[in-house]
Amino acid sequence: MKELRLKYKFNCRVYFSDTDAGGIVYHARYLDFAEHARTEALRSVFSSSQNELLSSDIAFVVKSINISYEKPGYLDDLITVETSLKEAKKFSAIFLQEVKRGDDILALLEVKVAAISLSKKRPVLIPEEIINALSI
Repeated sequence: MKELRLKYKFNCRVYFSDTDAGGIVYHARYLDFAEHARTEALRSVFSSSQNELLSSDIAFVVKSINISYEKPGYLDDLITVETSLKEAKKFSAIFLQEVKRGDDILALLEVKVAAISLSKKRPVLIPEEIINALSI
């Protein structure tokens, strides 16, 4: 089995729209932070736009997410989402993501994605070139 190499850090700021009335990050916003980080992580590996992937009739869809909230995030925090690839199989991949403020872990996510054909709306094999790009 190939060693997985994807490790990516994505920085963002917590804005008012990310928080509740008390200035605490709303729980669902962590999903958005993680989605943006996974997108940028894949962009860093493939050096291309998502439109290129979509034009090849392949998209990644989230099959499941496990999330653990460890500490609250607050308005104006600078957060980092660290994304790594845990596993890549023929039809799916699992990403591990840590949402952090400095050394404090705010949330931990395990995200399973599946490859689908956009035209057929069915699962498809992840192309070998994508698996190779994510592996050493």
